[in-house]
Amino acid sequence: MEHVKIKGRVLEAGPPKVIQTKKGPRTISNAVIGDSTGRVETTLWGEKAGTIKEGQAVEITGAWTTSFRGKVQLNVGRSSEVKEVSDAEVPQPSEVPADSPTAPEEERRPGFQGRRRGGFRPRRG
Repeated sequence: MEHVKIKGRVLEAGPPKVIQTKKGPRTISNAVIGDSTGRVETTLWGEKAGTIKEGQAVEITGAWTTSFRGKVQLNVGRSSEVKEVSDAEVPQPSEVPADSPTAPEEERRPGFQGRRRGGFRPRRG
């Protein structure tokens, strides 16, 4: 999903760290955000990494979701906005259920390992 909006409590917030990706080194931080429906693992990318703190009440707009090992993850990046909201607008940590959203099983074609390169080229005769 894209253009996700969530308002919740930061239950956990890790420090920024640099990871290696296919596009080179990227700075990220991990967090867990919870609301009255449950909690979601969150990755903050680039300049957003490390911008939230445990216990904070936040509203995030322009985020997107991905799935990893059957769990939904929320991603916050360059086009996302993170703003602090009133403490009264979100549940306290003890009021957040332990539930996490699960991702639907992805249908995979047997034996297909991603994009194939090349293709059939007829012989010239």
